[in-house]
Amino acid sequence: MNQQEQLMERLAQLKAEHRDLDDAISALEQRSLPDMIQIQRLKKRKLQIRDEIMQLESCLLPDIIA
Repeated sequence: MNQQEQLMERLAQLKAEHRDLDDAISALEQRSLPDMIQIQRLKKRKLQIRDEIMQLESCLLPDIIA
C-alpha cells in the first residue's frame, strides 16, 4: 500500500469517526438532562478530527494556481 492509499484510508476513518461523533452529540443533546461536559468533550474531539481531515485533504489535493 503506497502513501497516498494510506492517507485516503486514514481520511475515510476520520470521516466515519466525525459522523459517529455527530450522532453521539445529537443523542446526548436529546436527553432530558444532557451531560454538557461530555458534549463539550465530544465537540472538541470533533473539531480536532475536522482539522486533521482538512490537513489530509490538503496533502491529497494539491493547490491549483489559476
